[in-house]
Amino acid sequence: MGLPGHRRTSSHKRRRASHFALTKPALTTDKAGRTHLMHRAAKGATEWNGVKIHVKGIDRKVEKALAKTRPHEHESHDHTHEEKTGSQ
Repeated sequence: MGLPGHRRTSSHKRRRASHFALTKPALTTDKAGRTHLMHRAAKGATEWNGVKIHVKGIDRKVEKALAKTRPHEHESHDHTHEEKTGSQ
């Protein structure tokens, strides 16, 4: 089994850690005003760089969103339910 050859000094540790600095992300805004990372489509976007993008399951999500805005057919009747009496 190998052993460490030299002690890792505090100055070596600081020099190595000098590369760990974080950089600010490059953000941009699309035509709709959504902020996103550069060279990536914004969340909820349907096209990027003039090209329509395919989002898996978007048709179902749009249908569910439209269903929430439509009035329900059964809202017109009274919601009081009669108790069912069974033979016991």
